[in-house]
Amino acid sequence: MKLNLEKYFDACNPGTTIDPGNPEDRGYYIDFATVRGGKVIEALKRTISRISPHKSTCQLFTGHIGCGKSTELLRLKAELEEVGFYVVCFEATDDLDVVDVDLTDILLAIAHQVSASLEKSQVELQPRGFQAFLKRTGEVLLTPIELSAEAEVAGVGIKGNTEEGVELSLPAGIGKITAKAKNSPQTRSKLRQYLEPQTTQILKYLNEEILQVATKQLKQQGKKGLVVIVDNLDRIENKVGSSSSKLLQ
Repeated sequence: MKLNLEKYFDACNPGTTIDPGNPEDRGYYIDFATVRGGKVIEALKRTISRISPHKSTCQLFTGHIGCGKSTELLRLKAELEEVGFYVVCFEATDDLDVVDVDLTDILLAIAHQVSASLEKSQVELQPRGFQAFLKRTGEVLLTPIELSAEAEVAGVGIKGNTEEGVELSLPAGIGKITAKAKNSPQTRSKLRQYLEPQTTQILKYLNEEILQVATKQLKQQGKKGLVVIVDNLDRIENKVGSSSSKLLQ
């Protein structure tokens, strides 16, 4: 058998994340639970699927960079999907500038990624409170634009018309606002000044208009529930004075 050097070196690359849910990657996975001091992923899965399957839980999985957290989280995702959960797993670095992050940035990133995944899965959220909030946020960041079916509202995408007016695509709206903030320190600062006093309201929108509504619909479709996994939060700098630093202390 001829050795495929390119495939061999790629398989040995320590920077490559192994996805145990992918049949091609499964052969490379080694369970190091015995030398890590316990079966952490099994414990996380047990809490979600057995101990509190009908209640919201929040769990922290931590370790130094490069120890295999991403691989283990992908394993958790695959195993939860096998038992019937709908899982949204994403890297925080997709939406965030890790050297300058605030709590509201993290909440918007979660709302963006979860709503985008649910939209692709045809889950109808209708988060009118969150949509109105996005419109107000867009007006703070940019010159307000008159609503129309062909336009964008201060950089926020329009999904379509309803009897009550124009409906915004939630992931598109959040994505455009967070992208502008990520690429511009000035915009990011202005956005935070507006959002920080409304952190509790953002959390309420996230819980009541996205997570709770989605969980109910997913269960009606036969799923056991909704699980959100956020990876790479360990790469965020814990800056003194930010609301995220207060949360992490």
